[in-house]
Amino acid sequence: MNLRNCIFLALGSAAIALSIQSCNRTPGNPSDEKLPEEVSYNFDIRPILSDKCLACHGPDANKREAGLRLDDPQSAFKALKENPGAHALVAGKPQLSQAYLRITTEDTSLRMPPPASNLKLTQREIDLIGRWIKQGAKYEKHWAFVAPKKPAVPEVDNEDWPINEIDHFVLQKQEQKGLEPNDEADKERLLKRLSLDLNGLPPSLQLMDEFLADDSPKAYEKIVDKLLANPSYGEKMAIHWLDLARYADSHGYQDDGYRTQWPWRDWVIHAFNKNMHYNDFVTWQLAGDLLPNSTKEQLLATGFNRNHKITEEGGVIPEEYRIMYVTDRNDLFGKGLLGVTLECAHCHDHKYDPFSQKEYYQMFAFFNNVREVGIESVIGGPETYAKKPLMEISDDDVKKILTFVNKPDTNRLIVSVMGDLDTLRKTYVLKRGVYDAPGEEVQAGTPNAILPFDKKYPKNRLGLSQWLFDKRNPLTARVYVNILWQEFFGKGIVKTSGDFGMQGELPSHPALLDWLAVDFMEHNWDIKRLVKQMVMSATYRQSAVVTKEKLAVDPDNVLLARGSRYRIHAEFIKDLVLASSGLLNRTIGGPSVKPYQPAGLWEGATSGRGLLSVYNQDHGASLYRRGMYTLIKRTVPPPTMAIFDASNRDLCEVKRLKTNTPLQALVMMNDPAVLEASRVLASRLLQEKGSSEDKITKAFRLIVCRKPNAKELEVLTAYYNKQLKEIQPAKADKMTAIGEYPLTRNVDKKALASLMRVISTIYNLEETITKS
Repeated sequence: MNLRNCIFLALGSAAIALSIQSCNRTPGNPSDEKLPEEVSYNFDIRPILSDKCLACHGPDANKREAGLRLDDPQSAFKALKENPGAHALVAGKPQLSQAYLRITTEDTSLRMPPPASNLKLTQREIDLIGRWIKQGAKYEKHWAFVAPKKPAVPEVDNEDWPINEIDHFVLQKQEQKGLEPNDEADKERLLKRLSLDLNGLPPSLQLMDEFLADDSPKAYEKIVDKLLANPSYGEKMAIHWLDLARYADSHGYQDDGYRTQWPWRDWVIHAFNKNMHYNDFVTWQLAGDLLPNSTKEQLLATGFNRNHKITEEGGVIPEEYRIMYVTDRNDLFGKGLLGVTLECAHCHDHKYDPFSQKEYYQMFAFFNNVREVGIESVIGGPETYAKKPLMEISDDDVKKILTFVNKPDTNRLIVSVMGDLDTLRKTYVLKRGVYDAPGEEVQAGTPNAILPFDKKYPKNRLGLSQWLFDKRNPLTARVYVNILWQEFFGKGIVKTSGDFGMQGELPSHPALLDWLAVDFMEHNWDIKRLVKQMVMSATYRQSAVVTKEKLAVDPDNVLLARGSRYRIHAEFIKDLVLASSGLLNRTIGGPSVKPYQPAGLWEGATSGRGLLSVYNQDHGASLYRRGMYTLIKRTVPPPTMAIFDASNRDLCEVKRLKTNTPLQALVMMNDPAVLEASRVLASRLLQEKGSSEDKITKAFRLIVCRKPNAKELEVLTAYYNKQLKEIQPAKADKMTAIGEYPLTRNVDKKALASLMRVISTIYNLEETITKS
């Protein structure tokens, strides 16, 4: 391979850790900005690599690793094979460094990246590389692979604004940019934000009135504590964990049969509500079966690692699918708990992060000893609702041990859980990731770049959990703190919450992330304390109002000089509609339900076998359960929730997409659940005393969570009066027949339909389903 191609590949795979005093780690800051002390800056020059094809395809994919690598100092400073008198890098001398000369030359036959790649380094990137070489070309570990240290809380000019330590870190960044934080949001909007964030539900009128009337200094904190103590807190917090753990109610693949994994979901809700600390919460899920004298609850928690897809199709190759299951667990561990793209080392050494393929399979070995097979049974019958190893949950268990499991009947209930073989199954590096191409045999271990596996830990899943929560582990606390920050502020301090590696984005507030991570560990991984810390901050309480000046300086609100504003999750949209109308069934836990859904979706995408081949809608109270209890069939996920970007739970997902499409507006206008809620709320309001303005005001408060202003009330009242005049009896009959909830007797259908339209309009306001 010639020098030009070597440098192209090397630069493409390199993410050089620079130590440059004048660089700030915040993305987008000018290179000449001065900091009070030296900081590590990770400059990523991957953009010059046109595609991963060079790394992933072709018979010599792994052999290319032997070439020049600029992410490896031993390789970068070596004499070049084709020209022993030259070096890719010469510390302190950019003009003698072939890598630098190739990115600055005017000769297009030598220039890197090649013009044909249609890629180009910016002048700032070129200057940065030059300055780095001039300052000694010092290599450092990637920031995320260095254990966090608790920095000092910074001093700020505006000492009156911060409420807790979070605000000092945030305000320091704002003051560096000449920004000031917004004032605190008004009490109505603040309460809606808080209630949605902590309970996933809109506040009740009683809670609104209580908060508005309380002028004491502790008013806000009292509401925070009340919402944290509400059982709905566990349901809200469980949603992001169900995404991460790829929980679903079907096995996946072609037949996609029914599974009874929901008791594990009940446990997750229970664990958040009792504030199980994060280290125990994860350890039970990773290795509850391996704990000394493990209980049935700890065994149930291990259902976390059996949520993956499982085939029930005859004719498959069992070992191929068993390897898929182990791979899924390994990849989840990497992405969900470590925040790295470990899966990229499944077929070959990772091309950007310092993870070898051998290390991938050393991690793989921790999950490779489960007492399972690739295919246990084909679809059909209750015996297929869980796969071995499994546990049975009896009525006696529910009465005495698993009291949080909402078991509705006395039928046999089985759940897939973890359990290892009595003898160790051998693990091999799989050549190119192929199940039947074993290479070198490996033992359980972890990537050295993160933290070498300590010999004091057992080489099983329990030891892996102990390694995960070793305070020297640089990722565990950072990753979970970042996920929670993402939940409350709309995006993480590291925007790429599933990738803290070389391809991920740099943290917007690195010192804050490290402070929170260390503080979280120092307080025994207490989740509720961390949540309260975030929502009590002045940063969280800011108004979401944006000025032209702030939009120009910080359009993406990276510096958090205003409150975050974004649409709530799909499940919470349903919850808001049901709660505001009075329809919500607040039962916690139990089997998943099948609400309204367009006809024919399941039937059009089924093998024709199993319990889920036909959609049999539920009725009665089951129609009005929270969105998180909607049955998720992997091959045909709930359509309304999918339109609002809910996960289909195929794989681990730590960050949902955020899209805006016309389909979302059409759902809010035409979904039977929304129209039924509009009818039921209208019916209840019509039975109350008061004027039409009073009824519309109450509806507005229930749905939007604030009082309408004079103009809004005027418009809505005029619309109601207009509908009263224009709606025909036949139209009113048709409108008021939507949904299965019983129609109030002797109701004025014309008035009901008119008020129903007003309420439907309120549900369709952007503000209704937006957290601001």
